[in-house]
Amino acid sequence: SCLQLGLERFHGVCILGFNSAEWLIADIGTILAGGFAVGIYTTNSPEACRYVAENCSANVLVVENHKQLQKILEIQHKLPHLKAIIQYGEELKEKRPNLYSWSEFMDLGKDVPDTQLREIIESQKPNQCCTLIYTSGTTGQPKGVMLSHDNLTWTALAAGRFMTLTDAKEKQELVISYLPLSHIAAQMSDIWLAMTFGVQVFFAQPDALKGTLVDTLREVRPTVFLGVPRVWEKVEEKMKSVGAKSSALRRKVASWAKGVGLQTNLKRMNGYSEVPVNFRLARHLVYKKVRKAVGLDRCTRCYTGAAPITRETLEFFLSLNIPVFELYGMSESSGPHTISLPHAFKLTSCGKEMTGCRTLIHKPDGDGNGEICFSGRHIFMGYLNMEEKTKEAIDEDGWLHSGDLGKHDKDGFLYITGRIKELVITAGGENIPPVPIEDAVKNAVPIISNAMLVGDKAKFLAMLLTLKCNIDVETGEPGDDLTPEAIEYCQKLGSKATKVSEIISSKDKAVYAAIQKGILAVNEGAVSNAQKVQKWVLLEKDFSLFGGELGPTMKLKRPVVAQKYKDQIAQFYVDADTPT
Repeated sequence: SCLQLGLERFHGVCILGFNSAEWLIADIGTILAGGFAVGIYTTNSPEACRYVAENCSANVLVVENHKQLQKILEIQHKLPHLKAIIQYGEELKEKRPNLYSWSEFMDLGKDVPDTQLREIIESQKPNQCCTLIYTSGTTGQPKGVMLSHDNLTWTALAAGRFMTLTDAKEKQELVISYLPLSHIAAQMSDIWLAMTFGVQVFFAQPDALKGTLVDTLREVRPTVFLGVPRVWEKVEEKMKSVGAKSSALRRKVASWAKGVGLQTNLKRMNGYSEVPVNFRLARHLVYKKVRKAVGLDRCTRCYTGAAPITRETLEFFLSLNIPVFELYGMSESSGPHTISLPHAFKLTSCGKEMTGCRTLIHKPDGDGNGEICFSGRHIFMGYLNMEEKTKEAIDEDGWLHSGDLGKHDKDGFLYITGRIKELVITAGGENIPPVPIEDAVKNAVPIISNAMLVGDKAKFLAMLLTLKCNIDVETGEPGDDLTPEAIEYCQKLGSKATKVSEIISSKDKAVYAAIQKGILAVNEGAVSNAQKVQKWVLLEKDFSLFGGELGPTMKLKRPVVAQKYKDQIAQFYVDADTPT
């Protein structure tokens, strides 16, 4: 059908919608027809969709429903390569030229001879690109990560064997597809691993992450389950709230079982294999029931990845005899690089590299911390039409530089200790480049001197703000007096303030309202809801070299600011409900 629509070799087919059988079929059909399979996040704005579709010269766009279709119709006139749009999730509300329903799309291919398709398949080579994964740049536009046939097939086989997935001929593995397929993690597990090992794939409801995932888990009872930290946190919150409502005796038994579970599993992790009697009793009384209640009774491998997970959450599940294994990698490594295994895992480590992959710790410091670099057949081809960016990522010796800081322990387990690149990674695994958002806020509110986005491992984004003030010429220390321009701005707003402290102590209505208005305006232009700033606070002192927040080139030292203002940052997330 893609061929009938005129899909050209190495042109994109963009898929915009929630995971479904049609998503997989469109993806694989595109590849066999010689195009690039390209997922677009459903949360993307019309402009962000346009960027991706234009960047990959898309001939065809596949959308889920009327809502996603509207985004495309808004930008359609800016896409010269576009030949057709297909809507798969619901019936078409209107007839338009070159707009097809899924069944109409399926019928298109009937007249294309198999020989034509076979020729195209035969002409494809393992080292040619077949999939693009768009990944957030630290600044500016997303980059199209080019993955070859070999990247996908080799990585799927290597990861599956490393995790000892069972081939369907011996035993059927089951997974739930609910994380966005436009992200490498879900694509590798739900499409390529599933295809390689004959895994049965169940598609969750589109509102899975809003609460229906647990019902799907109970219905499917998967044997393998991958969650981002936010998913595990949600399950943990749900289990705790249910637990709090049970009787005093039940709570006592659960508490005892959790103590036993954590001790036994930590010992197991360090090589002790005996199973004490009280653990067997706890398994019978508590663990089995808990697993059944959340649908994980058949799940031998629970995985987490895409963002850092807290030790507390890992220990919570470990105490219920549900070890959650961390894996680590990136789009540029076709997904996984290191994987924790039931017989080889350590709390807070991301495990060891898959067979056939190598890790280099680049320029380690005294503690052995350095930039984590990867090599292997899973390393991507480069960024589409971005040769300079590709050279920044892959060095002359072929090492992919991750931008993450980490170290190995004596047993070869990898630990991530920080990030060189400045992306904020939320608890939902959203990679958010802070600089454009910070710049937008400074432009929207001229009185703002410095802005720092926070939200790493958190449910939403918040921002630290400082006001423009006079600086002591001798010491370089920021003072309390506002700059003349700032005072003039305040007067325009109807505020009499001349000092930072006056504005903060009185929560100056005019100034606070102007800042809030500016932030709302910036949120209007956000790429997705995850990129909106939900809370902010004004700090008493501007950032400076003197205060340690800025480096010699006046570059923001994020870790220093995060440490220095940790109380203010913690305050954002005290009442953990996401603000609407």
